[in-house]
Amino acid sequence: MTTLQHAPAARRRTRRWLTHLALIAGTLVMVYPLLWMVGGSFKNESDIFSQLNPFPSSLDPRNYIAGWTATDPTFTRFYVNSMVIAVLAVAGNVIACTLTAYAFARLEFRGKKVFFAIMLGSIMLPAHALLIPQYVLFFHLGWVNTYLPLVVPKFLATDAFFIFLMVQFIRTIPRTLDEAAMIDGCGKVRIFSRIILPLTGPVLITTMIFTFIWTYNDFFSQLIYLSYPSSETVPVALRRFVDATGDSSYGQLLAMSVLSLVPTFIVFLLAQRRIVEGIATTGLKG
Repeated sequence: MTTLQHAPAARRRTRRWLTHLALIAGTLVMVYPLLWMVGGSFKNESDIFSQLNPFPSSLDPRNYIAGWTATDPTFTRFYVNSMVIAVLAVAGNVIACTLTAYAFARLEFRGKKVFFAIMLGSIMLPAHALLIPQYVLFFHLGWVNTYLPLVVPKFLATDAFFIFLMVQFIRTIPRTLDEAAMIDGCGKVRIFSRIILPLTGPVLITTMIFTFIWTYNDFFSQLIYLSYPSSETVPVALRRFVDATGDSSYGQLLAMSVLSLVPTFIVFLLAQRRIVEGIATTGLKG
């Protein structure tokens, strides 16, 4: 009888151990490329691809020192360019998307449902379908090889995903707050600035974080519109270490790739709690 009672408990312990082992194995598979990149940044060129062990024998910083100054201009310039574009994109998205979302969520105007449907439809449109028309437009405006194609659209509320996110969040704010403010004499602008905007903190933080990460890591758009060496960003500059003729500097490439992760890693650490809060309150799920 005692053996029969202990059998289910033993099976649960076995399943729990097997589950933990599977999770640990999956974690190691996902983390190994990152460990290999970090470890390879401290190795010699000949040891990077000849060793499966991701851990280096010594922490030699020569790849970091050489990689930072190996290009003209140096990576200091590329980091400044990336930060300028990312910060302006964050400011543009927060300002424009908040105002647009407030209009869709609270104001009444002719064609509101049609414009909202068009906005939602633009989310489903592949970005590559707009690539050539956008490039032609920006070329005729004389914006190619400047930051304008990467920044100005952000101030025109072109990121429909964040607008939809904010609309859904603002709709959860009770309208009685608006009505109370109107009784006190507030207009639409003051209701937005005094009532709506202070209550949209979680969704604003979510928009800021994801806009920064997506803009900072963007390679394709920056490759197309920025061809001058002095205007390149970090993701675009990393390709300089790979030469199609075979003369590549993989150690320096891995070292600069590790450093390129630092800004997004810091943003994630500082805003980790806000990210979870924003995802929970806006319904953003993968």
